[in-house]
Amino acid sequence: MRPIAVLMSGGVDSSVTAMLLRDAGWDVVGVTMKLPVLGGDPFRPCCGADAPSVCRQLGVPHFFLDVEASFLDCVVAPFRAAYASGATPSPCVDCNTYFKFGTVWDRIREELRIERLATGHYVRVVHAGERHMLRRAADLSRDQSYFLYGLARGRLAYLECPLGERTKDEVRRLAGASGLPVAEKADSMELCFAGEGDYRDVLEGLPGRPGRICDTAGNVLGQHQGIHLYTVGQRRGLPASTAGPLYVLRIVPETNTLVVGDREMGMAEGVGARQINVLAPEKYARGERLAGKIRSVGDPSPCELVRAGEDGFAVRFDEPVFAPAPGQQVVTTLVSEVRRDSRGGG
Repeated sequence: MRPIAVLMSGGVDSSVTAMLLRDAGWDVVGVTMKLPVLGGDPFRPCCGADAPSVCRQLGVPHFFLDVEASFLDCVVAPFRAAYASGATPSPCVDCNTYFKFGTVWDRIREELRIERLATGHYVRVVHAGERHMLRRAADLSRDQSYFLYGLARGRLAYLECPLGERTKDEVRRLAGASGLPVAEKADSMELCFAGEGDYRDVLEGLPGRPGRICDTAGNVLGQHQGIHLYTVGQRRGLPASTAGPLYVLRIVPETNTLVVGDREMGMAEGVGARQINVLAPEKYARGERLAGKIRSVGDPSPCELVRAGEDGFAVRFDEPVFAPAPGQQVVTTLVSEVRRDSRGGG
């Protein structure tokens, strides 16, 4: 038998993942993470409430894993600290990088003695001999590779993501045809730990204080109620301007100031990163042509790797991108993969 642990939230994606792997001959064990909910509807049921019944129907064992304390340390604390310092966090990236594919996977290996892990992410994990590669999903509208870029390269060999070749509609049809009770369950769209509510609920208690909103020349245009309520590129909550909409260009925590301007002022060609994770080291070289994105939405844009070091890298986009924000990620992929995806191939 080939044992594999499937992270199960009780939604349709992870449920179908467990079913597909069971049908393919894997010895499946469902694992649901017990996570804190810090906002939203206090009567909202646990996100993993349906997982045990799905596992019973599939005839596979199921376990809850209490990781609330680790989640608070790995995800929530950095989330709050980033906003307090004027940065824009990517909690879903941190959750995957440090928590799910770090702390949780380690616990599964130690306590269940299972090396392999599977999730319902829409990404392709390609196993080709000794090479193991992370690729964008076949359904680009569902692709989640941006959120998994931080996965340790050595762990790719032990990861399975069987939904990477399927569409969401196909996954729902499979669930319905198999009689899974979650076939029509709605997708989770917001932060899980905010209880599907406003992420600002999780920022409650941060020591925000009023400060100035200035233009790039230093002219005071208004007052904000705390820098943690803003992010670079934000338009909402700023003073009106006769010259057109204003956007946050910079957040200066040292002076508790927001610097604002028009959209054109927020465009940038060069974007750099200090913390790196390289999944294709043979392509990590100055001058390499890549495609990159600074947000999870949208298609990767052509860029050139202009600096490639152990302490960080920088890319120059062919066309300027809007509002790269400190604290977020720039994720690049091979141009050949983007072209192949655009033709609908695998």
